[in-house]
Amino acid sequence: MYAEFFGLQHDPFSIAPDPRYLFMSERHREALAHLLYGVRGGGGFVLLSGEIGAGKTTICRCFLEQVPENCNVAYIFNPRLTVADLLKSICREFRIEVKHEGMGPATVHDHLDPLNEFLLASHARGERNLLIIDEAQNLTPHVLEQLRLLTNLETSERKLLQIILIGQPELRAIVARPELEQLAQRVIARFHLDALDAAETREYIQHRLQVAGLKGPLPFAPAAIERIHELSRGVPRRINLLCDRALLGAYAGGQNRVERAVVDKAASEVFDGDSTIPAPRRAAPAGTARASGLGTVGMGVLAGAVVGALVAAAVLWFWLQRPGVAPVAAGGQPAAAVSADVTNAQETTPAPAASTPPPAPVAQAEPTPATTDAPAAPAAGWPGADALITAEADAWRELAPLWGATLDGADPCEQALDTGLQCYRTTRMTLHGLRQLDRPGILNLRLPDGASGRLLLTALDEDSAVVTRGERRWRVPLGELADAWRGEYATLWRLPPGQSGRLADGRDGPAGRWLNERIVALQAAGSVPASGVGLAARLAAFQRSRGIEAGGPAGPVTFMQINLASGVDEPRLLPRS
Repeated sequence: MYAEFFGLQHDPFSIAPDPRYLFMSERHREALAHLLYGVRGGGGFVLLSGEIGAGKTTICRCFLEQVPENCNVAYIFNPRLTVADLLKSICREFRIEVKHEGMGPATVHDHLDPLNEFLLASHARGERNLLIIDEAQNLTPHVLEQLRLLTNLETSERKLLQIILIGQPELRAIVARPELEQLAQRVIARFHLDALDAAETREYIQHRLQVAGLKGPLPFAPAAIERIHELSRGVPRRINLLCDRALLGAYAGGQNRVERAVVDKAASEVFDGDSTIPAPRRAAPAGTARASGLGTVGMGVLAGAVVGALVAAAVLWFWLQRPGVAPVAAGGQPAAAVSADVTNAQETTPAPAASTPPPAPVAQAEPTPATTDAPAAPAAGWPGADALITAEADAWRELAPLWGATLDGADPCEQALDTGLQCYRTTRMTLHGLRQLDRPGILNLRLPDGASGRLLLTALDEDSAVVTRGERRWRVPLGELADAWRGEYATLWRLPPGQSGRLADGRDGPAGRWLNERIVALQAAGSVPASGVGLAARLAAFQRSRGIEAGGPAGPVTFMQINLASGVDEPRLLPRS
């Protein structure tokens, strides 16, 4: 719409991973070099990690244009799959015919045998085979172990299958876990793609405008570019979203240059509800808020601000069997609560921690089950479009009774103030995160027939999930869930006793005192490693034990994990052992 107004031939800030617009900063060139080295080195695994929107997928597309001609490539971009589903996708990408005899679906071995034959035959022809898995942080440890076994087939010179794993920062934490040590030893190259600094942000904007046909000066004032870097934290996708809307705003106002005020207005539109965006400065300019190497972006809009807000690190597969720990003392119900859309921007979803012995229990009610026994088993497969919940408020109203609440007002999350609950939303949830948080919630879905809407997720096991609306329930294989769900998730959680107002960082006041007491009890029971004196040291020890970024704030993710560890009365998602 604005391209001609600014003398451009194309839209310069599309978020599509177009290699023509690839801005090769020093770190991008190094990332590409690592991928090329990996495919030519004959090794097993190559890891490329980076924040959402940092340019990983674009680099991968550029890399694909440079792979050798004798290289067969399988590219998988939705790895929320079981082992069988992943092997099926690999065989499909390599165009391998899978034969199955007998009743039922094809088994893992039905796919492994022809895959091994294909790898041996292609090696005999002098070909290489490369498997690229994008969003690899969604892979379970069980699936990663199966991938490692695929690399066992080798000659004296090289592996017959090379695997590139591309994912968010938590991918590094997953691979570093003790149970995946054998896989980690087969990683021959790894690189983490950081965000752009202030100078690179300006160069990035100029580069994209010039590729789009700009001949004259930049249509951005220096102060506007400074503000763009501050708001985007140097993450390319956030830069694209903000610049696109700012140019549109300037065009609508008849301005031939984007000023700082236009950027602030654009940010309020594209990052609506993002509580971590720095407010416009009204006095002397303050320092730019940016975490070096850990700048975050959104998938879409909201997720950009909540870097690892919920799914930063991986989930212990065996956390499903974790022991209970010290419950909250009697009378520990929250006094008041407020609604919150997102967690603190510096807090991440816990990565798995080693199993530890439980502390001595304190009297507390048993956690409320997410579902009750139904007279009939859940129906198989997805429901019809008429079963989907279209309005978000209606979905909150259906979810609330699991917490023993009724939210029938116009704004359910505001009404939660009176019930001791706080709303939580994210667009970056993964299957790992669902298991780690272990609480029912609302899923935004797009069903195979094209219908879109919401259902409640109320149960989850190793192979399937149960989604519900009212009294109706449906059991869906996890592979089908992965196809219909893109990470949008919402849930409720109980605030600590005495908390009044939205909790973003609960290190002070009644919440801080309760938090300190809980961690002390957990440490006494051996469920959290010993630490120094004081809440800060204890909090860091707890966060490390749950894979949350240590030293950060005590936000909703931390408190949801404290609730889980302490036996606070909340509904659960996973079957009890």
